Amino acid sequence: MPRSPTHALVWLDFREAKIFLITRDDVEAKRIKAHTPHRQVHHKAQEVGSGHVRDDRKFFEAILAAIEDADSWLIVGPGETRKDLEKYLDGHGEELKKKLVGVEAMDHPTDGELLARARKLFKAHDRMIPHDPRIERAMRGGPARG
Repeated sequence: MPRSPTHALVWLDFREAKIFLITRDDVEAKRIKAHTPHRQVHHKAQEVGSGHVRDDRKFFEAILAAIEDADSWLIVGPGETRKDLEKYLDGHGEELKKKLVGVEAMDHPTDGELLARARKLFKAHDRMIPHDPRIERAMRGGPARG
């Protein structure tokens, strides 16, 4: 029996990331704290110690490691940190960048609100994916022959 696709939702701000790994039957939640949570963005990016989370490679690497097996994923959150993570994918997460289906602004919703939004977006995304096994193999880099 084929495995159920795993979708990941990453909500993050400058203090922490909430990660939800979602399958048809289960949801696994994780939290990752930023290594520099006290540094909010208030300064120019060119200054030393600017406070940008993008300076915190360990934070982004921990997030990417948590979702490495996801078939598709979303980045959501307030502020600029979600955009910093998207930019970080260049050169650090090329394979995950191919699986990214969206980046959206979202303030501080409850976990239930996050999951409801994720399910809605992933349901729409899944409808657009071809379900021919030959196409799926070709998209993963395997031979397209059946």
